[in-house]
Amino acid sequence: MSFEVLKSPVRFLRDMLRHLPGEAELDDYEAWWEDQGRAISAAVDRAGTPWLKMFDVLGRRVDEIMYPPDYRWMLNYGYRAGAVWKIFEQKSLIPGYLLGYVTSFYDMGLNCPYTVSVSTAVPLDKYGDPALKVRFLTPMLHKHEPAWQGATWMTEIKGGSDLGAAVETVARRDGERWRLTGDKYFCSNAGAEVAVVAAHVEGAPSGVRGLGLFIVPRFREDGSLNYTIRRLKDKIATRSVPTGEIELRHSEGYLLGKPEWGIYLILEVLNLSRVSNAMGSVALAQRALAEAQRFAEGRTAFGKPIIEHPLLRHQFEQRVVQLRRSFVLAWESLRLMDSVRSEKPPYSDTFHLCRLVIHLAKYQTAELAVQMAKWAMEVHGGMGTLAEFGVERLLREAMIADIWEGPPHRQILDGLEVMERKGAHHMLFEYLTPFADPAALQAMMARVEQHLALNRDAKEAGAQEVFEALADFAAGALASKMRISAPHHSN
Repeated sequence: MSFEVLKSPVRFLRDMLRHLPGEAELDDYEAWWEDQGRAISAAVDRAGTPWLKMFDVLGRRVDEIMYPPDYRWMLNYGYRAGAVWKIFEQKSLIPGYLLGYVTSFYDMGLNCPYTVSVSTAVPLDKYGDPALKVRFLTPMLHKHEPAWQGATWMTEIKGGSDLGAAVETVARRDGERWRLTGDKYFCSNAGAEVAVVAAHVEGAPSGVRGLGLFIVPRFREDGSLNYTIRRLKDKIATRSVPTGEIELRHSEGYLLGKPEWGIYLILEVLNLSRVSNAMGSVALAQRALAEAQRFAEGRTAFGKPIIEHPLLRHQFEQRVVQLRRSFVLAWESLRLMDSVRSEKPPYSDTFHLCRLVIHLAKYQTAELAVQMAKWAMEVHGGMGTLAEFGVERLLREAMIADIWEGPPHRQILDGLEVMERKGAHHMLFEYLTPFADPAALQAMMARVEQHLALNRDAKEAGAQEVFEALADFAAGALASKMRISAPHHSN
């Protein structure tokens, strides 16, 4: 791969894939980012946390988030380009997630509203009744007028990993609807027209088995606010998505699916977002490499551009290999998710394989983004620490991507759980057999089985090393698969 490919997200996608769906539209989208989006995104980041206008001049509660006008133009451009509607028109996640890859190359924070909108629309389409779809899904799929946005609100003040204990929001039945009361603490895309919200169903068992997933609109049927925003978070990065604390007070909600399915639907939502996070993290890592490349080509030391010095060039070559391997792992998680996205409980073996691959991909790609962004700052030297040049922003955003939808330890422990309970590692090894080195495959299988046989504490304590090795192994095998199915493109 030529280093020049790194400078363009679409060229990189074209280089990695035999067929790039929607190639012309992606080229146009990238061109818009180069012409207008970059400058808007940088200005939004520099502006910091937007204001929250809680009341209008007459004292009525409005909760309006005061972004500059150009932000709305940038946000709506992606919706019009098909961040959500293309998924439903083409009956595939792939076109929307490819658009998200390009978005994340320029602004990973902006991809969050698109991601959580998809993660709202997909379960609404799958589990909502016809009336709910007409009321809430149809306006989310607008092409030419501003589309409704979605949001996914699970986390409360006690954290997001142990949802069974941490979720204190309660849902009480009120005729055909439900009433939700509680507080959500980390709420991306605050102000969205509709959200999917985790709540404990009144009268249900304690723990995760008592959770339900509810559609909660921004406005009640009488037109008043259905939830309020207590405050917006002052984050280090991803300022292109407003994150706030949400108050639910007898808020109107509508149950999705069967009450006993709640935790499964919540995990479906999280996994849709985790796949997007994996793709977006690779895009951010590519951007970091591209910025490092531009600087290294222009900076001269000891008589030649620093990229021509053997050590730095070798480091670039190593990182391009890492980027490609992480991309194929993220891409496989997307392909698998696309193949099982219509499944409902009880799930197939392929669904559980998909879960494991998603955990591996989210873990590896988010860690890659952090290390790539850090290294890009190192290549820039002191210039990399200066806000005016934007490289430090990549590290700030990568650190958030590492935590979004579950930090590394959560991916490790959830991956361990799906191996122990569902035997997903057996499915993974069978899936990788045609592409993996036989000796390396046998060694990896033995290592995983040996680890799963440990006692509980030892198994958890040593899980990171095994999980990281499994992610690397899977990425390598899938890279061989991609070389078989997609010949190298020179650019």
